[in-house]
Amino acid sequence: QVQPVEGAGGLVQAGGSLRLSCAASGRALSSYAMGWFRQAPGKEREFVAAISRSGGLKYYADSVKGRFTISRDNAKNTVYLQMNGLNPDDTAAYYCAAGAGWASQPTSADFDSWGQGTQVTVSS
Repeated sequence: QVQPVEGAGGLVQAGGSLRLSCAASGRALSSYAMGWFRQAPGKEREFVAAISRSGGLKYYADSVKGRFTISRDNAKNTVYLQMNGLNPDDTAAYYCAAGAGWASQPTSADFDSWGQGTQVTVSS
């Protein structure tokens, strides 16, 4: 079983950038599709981005498409989420998750190992 562990989030001004990282303990991340989700206060957890085991397939939520980029370095056992053009609506706890993959569109049900989350706050 793999256990994702998110790196530090942070506080950034609107329009700024931040890169989140997700490492793993247990099994190698290369055996898993990986995803990023987020949850803002008072809202449900929502999908942000996902990447296949090889990194050849990526999927993004419409709200982040063109601004966020998911990538992975299997040699370093790490997945990244590069976030550009941040705005206050991106403020949330961000979660990294591992799973076997998805059929058509990634959902939280496709991921069964979750990190503890890291806070991202975007000030206006």
